[in-house]
Amino acid sequence: MTKLTEQLANKLIEGQKRLLIKDEHQNMWFTGQQLAKDVATLKQHFTNLRVKRGDQVLICLDNSAVYPILMQALWELGVIAHPVAATTPLAQLQGDFNEYDYAMLIAKDSLAKAIINDVVLEKETIKLNTTFNLTTFFNTKMIIERPFESSGLPTETDLALILNTSGTTGKPKRVGLTHQQLFNAASHNIGSHKLTANDTTMIVMPLSHINALVIACLSTRLSGGKMVITGKFSARHFWQQISVNQVTWVSAVPTIISILLMNEKSKLVYTQLRDTINLRFIRSASFSLPESKLVLFEQEFNTPVIEGYGMTEAAGQITLNPFEAPKVGSVGKSVDTEISILVDDQVQTMNTQLGEIMLRGDHVIADYVDPHPDSFKDGWLLTGDLGYLDEEGYLFIKGRSRDMINHGGEKVAPVEVESILSKLDLVADIAVIGLPDDLYGEAVVAVIISKTPAVSEFTQMKAVIDFAKNNLATFEQPTQVYFVDKFPRNPTGKVSRAQLKAELAQSLIGDRS
Repeated sequence: MTKLTEQLANKLIEGQKRLLIKDEHQNMWFTGQQLAKDVATLKQHFTNLRVKRGDQVLICLDNSAVYPILMQALWELGVIAHPVAATTPLAQLQGDFNEYDYAMLIAKDSLAKAIINDVVLEKETIKLNTTFNLTTFFNTKMIIERPFESSGLPTETDLALILNTSGTTGKPKRVGLTHQQLFNAASHNIGSHKLTANDTTMIVMPLSHINALVIACLSTRLSGGKMVITGKFSARHFWQQISVNQVTWVSAVPTIISILLMNEKSKLVYTQLRDTINLRFIRSASFSLPESKLVLFEQEFNTPVIEGYGMTEAAGQITLNPFEAPKVGSVGKSVDTEISILVDDQVQTMNTQLGEIMLRGDHVIADYVDPHPDSFKDGWLLTGDLGYLDEEGYLFIKGRSRDMINHGGEKVAPVEVESILSKLDLVADIAVIGLPDDLYGEAVVAVIISKTPAVSEFTQMKAVIDFAKNNLATFEQPTQVYFVDKFPRNPTGKVSRAQLKAELAQSLIGDRS
């Protein structure tokens, strides 16, 4: 066993009589004994299906108590888990499955029913303590045709997890994280967040993402703490869930903090339950939280907001503001990560100028699953983020050097969205950009040159929105659609996104004046 799998198993044994994980949708707590039984059942199920060490499993599930147990079962067998967003459209899911050699697909009910007739996939359903049924599809073409031999237990350097992180080319990069990297990252999180077995976290973000899966879930499990898993964030229920379950910390994004500040019903519930709430802090990351909102939240809800910085390639966390000395406006100090700033091809490490942030450490990848050598320089990971380190080592982020859109913590690749929406008959040309949004950080905006300009813009806009709903994940769907006659282009003919953003922003200001 690896340190990761050994510690996960031990924590279930130590907590066999404790209530460790709650599925909020089912309103049910599970003990370590129940969870350990599910791990054993899943391992036997996968072994019976001839899944073995080194195999990759594609996972598309909603948040639930089965998620962390499924991860543990796969990791103990040395199987590589590849979770994707629960909102992934069926066509995209099947396309991903066909492109790579997955041994198995584990899908939520709505998707499972839609792919039941796939000739490559054979369906099996398993009952667990944590879920009435879990639907698995094993790849008959891959598994049945190959000789099956036991390949032993996983090692520290074996991949445990693959997560997608959007690339500027439109095709997501696949980040592979080893058992050792996940264990190191979670251990660093435990220390920096001062987590103990007395803590309870509430997971409100998708478990298909590094933030919820490693920073919240895995760190809590290795610290011996408890967790409450929600299907998704709900402002109306948030404070009641915090109170009833005695939650002590939550990892969130600025969008969630903004919604809690705006929702009057939620604020009323907080006022009613104030004396029963014992939050130590809310962790905010993914994009910058305006200073005014941070201060207002702390005043209104009597809860510290601790800002940090992380990315999938670093198995989650990179920096965190120290509890005893937070610096508003920064994302804090390094947490067991080497950070440098690349300025005019020179490496700076303290009191730096503005430049590209570079990383390395025992939880930071040295390459992607599919090699991208241009993302690394002399052993450093190039983040694509722009920032600087002050004289005390606090990191300040000032933007991204790439064109990614950060929509409420979700990273959206413009080219990927463009390639889908360009299939619409009405689209002659399209550019997808991010524009500032008070709630989500950036709005996903589709700017279109139409083939059918005589048709009303409202009708065309509705067609775009409807098409996006059926073909894009929820976070990728444009929230705004605009029509233009031409795009600004650079000398090579490419759309100048920066100029397009400026022109569109200016026209919107003009429309409002």
